[in-house]
Amino acid sequence: MLNISHNKLNKKVSLEGYTAFAKAFTPKYSVYFNRFLIIFAIIGVLVLFLPWTQNVNGNGYVTTLTPDQRPQTIQSPIPGRIEQWYVREGDFVKKGDTILFISEIKTEYQDPQLVARTNEQRNAKSRSVTSYQEKIKALGNQVNALVNERALKLSQAENKLKQSGFKVKSDSIDLQAAQTNLEVAQKQYDRTVILQSEGLKAVTDVEVKRLKLQETQAKRISQENKLLASQNEVINAQLEISRIAASYADKIAKSRSDRYTAESNQFDTQAQVSKLENQATNYEMRNALYYITAPQNGYINKAIKDGIGETFKEGDKLVGIMPANYDLAVETYVAPIDLPLIHLGENVRIQFDGWPAIFFSGWPNASFGTYAGKVVAIETFISDNGKFRVLIAPDATQEAWPKSMRVGSGAYTIALLEDVPIWYELWRQLNGFPPNYYTPDGKEIAKKK
Repeated sequence: MLNISHNKLNKKVSLEGYTAFAKAFTPKYSVYFNRFLIIFAIIGVLVLFLPWTQNVNGNGYVTTLTPDQRPQTIQSPIPGRIEQWYVREGDFVKKGDTILFISEIKTEYQDPQLVARTNEQRNAKSRSVTSYQEKIKALGNQVNALVNERALKLSQAENKLKQSGFKVKSDSIDLQAAQTNLEVAQKQYDRTVILQSEGLKAVTDVEVKRLKLQETQAKRISQENKLLASQNEVINAQLEISRIAASYADKIAKSRSDRYTAESNQFDTQAQVSKLENQATNYEMRNALYYITAPQNGYINKAIKDGIGETFKEGDKLVGIMPANYDLAVETYVAPIDLPLIHLGENVRIQFDGWPAIFFSGWPNASFGTYAGKVVAIETFISDNGKFRVLIAPDATQEAWPKSMRVGSGAYTIALLEDVPIWYELWRQLNGFPPNYYTPDGKEIAKKK
């Protein structure tokens, strides 16, 4: 009571006879309370010396251990129009099963006989290659024939040149003999003239000698003409050899030029054949792309493009698929200040969304509903959210993760670090200090070695 009345009952009325007075003012209750406080203080002090496991917390989600096991979308490498669906959302498909059929929307590929016509063009060009090969063979034979004919003609001309040379030698010898006969005839004529002037020879003898001298002179001139004709034949034979060599060189060069032109046309045609074969193969492969198939066993999650007749561009997402076989993992993120505390093989406790758990971050052994994991990958470049990505795989030596876990579920991760007293952890938390720099035993030994 406020005790504002001047009529004070506690001075007039005795309360010692009442049971409430005995319960309220008995000194034994204060003794019990004091003992409780002392025991609580002792227990509190003892608790401060209990071990506490430092940890690094992170929020993430369930994913798969390898990239090929994660949910994916199926794209079309070519633009097209949806013609028919063969699956429904939630259906299980095997690798190679047809999911939908599309049709062509580009005008240059809409010909239904495009592959057949391209093959016809390729076959025609292939026959052209064969024709050029035969032409090259014929021109090669022609060149060989011209080379052989040139050798024969040159041999004939050289023989004729030799014959002309021999004839020149013979005519030169005959000319020398005619010159000798002329000199002899001249001497005989001169002596006869001298003897006729002395009266020892008759005039008729002089005339005979004169006639013989004239005949010898005529023979010498004739023989000289023959020598000149023989020399001209040598010159003509030499010119014939040059003419034959030049003529056949021109013919052979022209034939070889035609052969090189044929070879060039053959190579060009072969390139066109290869190009047409490439086009035919591309067209066949493009026709195979009209059927969108499952890349692996999995479940159809969602049809991104709906309906019949809807068009899309190359690379557009058509349908999402979740692989049937996968190994679960957890993808979590840690702050840059905590990154040096995370190592490969680090023990991590994980609490999954949807699974009830009682968790004590400092006493993992006293927690229930959490699952063990180990760090298998640490990202070396910061993510868009300003943290580093860490991949955690199940610990094979501990309890298995729930079988009904789905990829994409939320997860809360606690990386276990060094054991410290509770009082030290409280002091660290109050001062805002980071956890102790922690290195696993195995890594510390390796570092010392």
